Amino acid sequence: MNAPLIVSTNPTLPASGTRAAWGSLFGASLSLAVAELARQQDRPVLLLAEDPRHADQLEAEVHFFAGDDLPVEHFVEWETLPWDTFSPHQDIISERLRVLATLPRMQNGILIATATALQQRLPPVEYVAARSLALREGQLLPRDTFIDALVSAGYLRVPQVSEHGEFAVRGSLIDVFPMGADTPIRIDFFDDEIESLRWFSPDTQLSGERTPTVDVLPAREVPMDADSIRLFRDRYRERFEGQPSKSRVYREVSDGIAHGGIEYYLPLFFDETASLVDYLSPRWVVVAPAGLETLFQQFEVEARERFELCSLDRERPILSLEETFMVGSEIPDRLDPLPQIRYSANAVADGPATTNFETRMPPAMKIETRYEDAAAALLQFLESFDGRVLFSTDSPGRREQLFDMLSGRGLDLARVEHWPGFLADAHRIGVAVAPVENGVLLPHARIAVISEQQLFGERTRTRKRRRRSDRDPETIIRQLSDLEPGSPVVHEEHGVGRYLGLTTLDAGGITAEFLHLEYADGDKLYVPVHALELISRYTGASPENAPLHRLGSDQWEKAKRRAIRRIRDVAAELLDVYARRAARPGHSFHWPESDYRSFEAGFPFELTDDQARTIEDVLEDLASDKPMDRIVCGDVGFGKTEVALRASFVAVHGGKQVVVLVPTTLLAQQHGQTFRDRFADWPVRVEVLSRFQGTREVKSILAGMRSGAVDIVIGTHRLLQHTKDFREVGLVIIDEEHRFGVRHKEAIKAWRSHVDMLTLTATPIPRTLNMALGGLREMSLITTPPAERLAVKTFVSEWNDVVIREACLREIKRGGQVYFIHNRVEDIERVAQQLEKLVPEASIRIGHGQMPERELEQVMLDFYHRRFSILLCTTIVESGIDVPTANTIIINRADRFGLAQLHQLRGRVGRSHHRAYAYLVAPPRATMTADAVKRLDAIDSLEDLGSGFTLATHDLEIRGAGELLGDVQSGQIQEIGFSLYTELLGRAVDSLRAGNEPDLEAPLHAGADLNFHVPALLPDDYVPDVHLRLITYKRISAAASDEELRDLQVELIDRFGLLPGATKNLVRLASIRRVATELGIEKIDVADKGGYLVFGAESRIDPLALVKLVQNDSRRYRLQGSNRLQLKDDLHDPDRRQLHDSHHLQPGNNHTCQEYPLYNRCQKHQADLGNWHGI
Repeated sequence: MNAPLIVSTNPTLPASGTRAAWGSLFGASLSLAVAELARQQDRPVLLLAEDPRHADQLEAEVHFFAGDDLPVEHFVEWETLPWDTFSPHQDIISERLRVLATLPRMQNGILIATATALQQRLPPVEYVAARSLALREGQLLPRDTFIDALVSAGYLRVPQVSEHGEFAVRGSLIDVFPMGADTPIRIDFFDDEIESLRWFSPDTQLSGERTPTVDVLPAREVPMDADSIRLFRDRYRERFEGQPSKSRVYREVSDGIAHGGIEYYLPLFFDETASLVDYLSPRWVVVAPAGLETLFQQFEVEARERFELCSLDRERPILSLEETFMVGSEIPDRLDPLPQIRYSANAVADGPATTNFETRMPPAMKIETRYEDAAAALLQFLESFDGRVLFSTDSPGRREQLFDMLSGRGLDLARVEHWPGFLADAHRIGVAVAPVENGVLLPHARIAVISEQQLFGERTRTRKRRRRSDRDPETIIRQLSDLEPGSPVVHEEHGVGRYLGLTTLDAGGITAEFLHLEYADGDKLYVPVHALELISRYTGASPENAPLHRLGSDQWEKAKRRAIRRIRDVAAELLDVYARRAARPGHSFHWPESDYRSFEAGFPFELTDDQARTIEDVLEDLASDKPMDRIVCGDVGFGKTEVALRASFVAVHGGKQVVVLVPTTLLAQQHGQTFRDRFADWPVRVEVLSRFQGTREVKSILAGMRSGAVDIVIGTHRLLQHTKDFREVGLVIIDEEHRFGVRHKEAIKAWRSHVDMLTLTATPIPRTLNMALGGLREMSLITTPPAERLAVKTFVSEWNDVVIREACLREIKRGGQVYFIHNRVEDIERVAQQLEKLVPEASIRIGHGQMPERELEQVMLDFYHRRFSILLCTTIVESGIDVPTANTIIINRADRFGLAQLHQLRGRVGRSHHRAYAYLVAPPRATMTADAVKRLDAIDSLEDLGSGFTLATHDLEIRGAGELLGDVQSGQIQEIGFSLYTELLGRAVDSLRAGNEPDLEAPLHAGADLNFHVPALLPDDYVPDVHLRLITYKRISAAASDEELRDLQVELIDRFGLLPGATKNLVRLASIRRVATELGIEKIDVADKGGYLVFGAESRIDPLALVKLVQNDSRRYRLQGSNRLQLKDDLHDPDRRQLHDSHHLQPGNNHTCQEYPLYNRCQKHQADLGNWHGI
């Protein structure tokens, strides 16, 4: 163990009930001092932070200094305001319960919490242990008892586990996501004995490592079993007057539902509550800020104000401040028996128990890229400092960048992994990936820690999040997971019908599962599940307006033919533009890597994975000699502008001009500022062309564009009038594409055939969506949120004075600002007066497009600089300036907005690490149009970050895809549905590309029709959830190779247990169908005594080989006509029946090749089914 650098060896701690004071703790020295204290004392330390952000920073730094062998825990805050009407996120509750379960056993280490976390009332100390379930392999545990225990512990039963606090039951398997665990656990029962416990991935649902034991903690800090609910009801009636049944809280808890914000009623569930201090034994040492009492008082004042606000709702009466929190002297009294140390960055007055440490702040040594020697100040420090230096960076990429910069200077340098590694290393200078925010000098120890912020300025780290794997464009469009009974679907041979569910039928003594569809006049169609590739979700009009076709009529064929005629023209038109692009080579850009790296260093954030991938794609496109046409779809504020900046840098370096088209003047101004800031250190001239420029300015800019002096021009659609005024355009960037009209798009088309095009959008309009999905334009999705970004909490409600006042005050109290959107200029003044009465504490200003331009610009700048708190405006802010401190938006008459607009507006808030709120105010549902209700439901349901793309596909359904390829098309799409339309369009484009005439009349999925007279299905007791069965059927029928089918079987066995016979048959038949289809066989029908094969018109079977087969064994084989082979054999055993056909269709088997050469020896169709036994 290394000698301590700050805290003296074996420091004397204050006696119980007394305090010591530590002063002069600069930068990261507090974290280092606490880590050293905990290591030497071998007793646990409670480190209190001033606020949640300080706690996160301390946790990261203490982890780094403490190393892996000292436990560091963080008791996180709920991240809700007192008496909120929604509960904390499940992950937060999970983390808190895990820490509460750990504390009684904690013998050493550090616990970090905020001062205000001590004031929350918690369940009694014995609660977590008493309600936890300890599971181990080999344990006897009746399954039904276990399921009941999970329900009473607050776990939610779901079809598929993905979040903490959920469980799913499937036959002998029970999946649980225990609170406090990083991943869910799969419990395999053999009767009532636990046979195995395996962790599994919530994304892929595949099992991983085994574990001998696991603890299942309760799902909430509030118990929801029958006894606790009874206690709550009794206490509630005692505590609150009036009729309890009128209260939402009382009704929901009585029904066993955990009401949103139930945590603030915790005292009604217990006889006694505890605080975090009660969970600590007398051995604990408390290290707290010098102003701890002030922090307690400050919280009390704020909570009291909030109580006044929340107590107005009669349907939701709340407990008093004293009942909900521990206030006054309660917490100081409980802390008194423990030894306490108070810390401060300032020096403290000398006294018997005070220590001022010898620490210093490092001098300024920022790396200035604009200077010739960017690292001059840093090198000067290294020469003058007599000791060792550790540089901390935020990521491995930054570490390598700094290492490369220093390694050419002849310094004694090494990469180190952690703090103990640096102390043990012999090199003078270390470079590590470490979360140190502010460095520190330790003159006494002759060590300096320098953070990346001190070298490169402010940076922001990204928290690693679990990636969602279902975000790729094709999946979002094609998935059947949200198919509800009544949803319209398209059958490629019979047209549009309604899905009524999955049903099991006996057909000819064989049990099989079918999709039950209903057509016009109540006609029914049962589609076998193995033919699921013929079914797709109907998208193109709202479900009520979907056309239902009549079975047995030519209505569907006519609709398809009409669409096909139009599709041919559209495909030709699209290809014309793209053929011209392909024929005219684009400019291949090259750029000096060192210049690009220093431009990259000016970005003050760490790139998300998606952003990095998108930038790579764009740079690759620019380097190729093919004109780029890429659409970047990323949610609002997810960093699309950085992609544009890097592309602009490359284009300008290549001697070309860049055009940036934006929909509004305000956005042009903001982009102008951003581009100028980033290019400030480079010889690049950036100009903005918009309404804000006078005639003389415009003339000067146009002259610069013609001469090539202006490198980057940012402007609104007015720029399109000056397309001839450029000297040499190399890159056109279109931002917020969905805001440009068709006329503007036609003008942009003029550039498209020879210039690199980069389109940025949060919700791509359906036309662009279709072209990207059709493969004509490249698409990049940015769905990973930036650092510390939280999803915007969305509420849809009618106008309510209390709600609006609370929303505004909640934001203003935490130092934020509010957007209030009212899209009618006529009565915007009246709304302003209403708001002034409701929220007299706020300063309100108005902004709309009819104001003089300079005045509007001033209002926006004042809002950006926080000179007033509520901006009442029209949708002019939809593509407006970014205001990180504005984290609440209220949209009045939200029913009048389109889905893309609502998404854009909601994206104006939530651009910092604070939780943001969007309130959509609409009239009662009964008075709104059906479309408006659907739009609000869609935006309300898709709260998660990165949902812009998913919303665009919802928009297709709601709007009817009228804009897909112009209005002429909307009828065709409405008739045949979006999926089939894009599939036909894709085929037409591919055929025309290959120089062939597209044959769109041919069946799309002419798969072989198999009837083996054996049950082939997923039994509902094997996969109980209908949606999961539907998706699994679709995946089996769509599997493109035997390898894919094998993987699917492994996954099924892993998730649901051993395959039943009917499911084995289903997989085998899928494999046989795939090979039969490749060989051009139309139908195979096999029963007990034989069967027949029907060959298609374009069969790949060798006719001579077929004749030879029949001649060699005429007893078993007979040809009927030119396309039918009769087979006689004893095939009572279904396994033999399937293997017999596998055998005949198995070109990989030499014996079969000689005896049954039923295939054309074209290598392309060498399909080996393999022997399915034992899989």
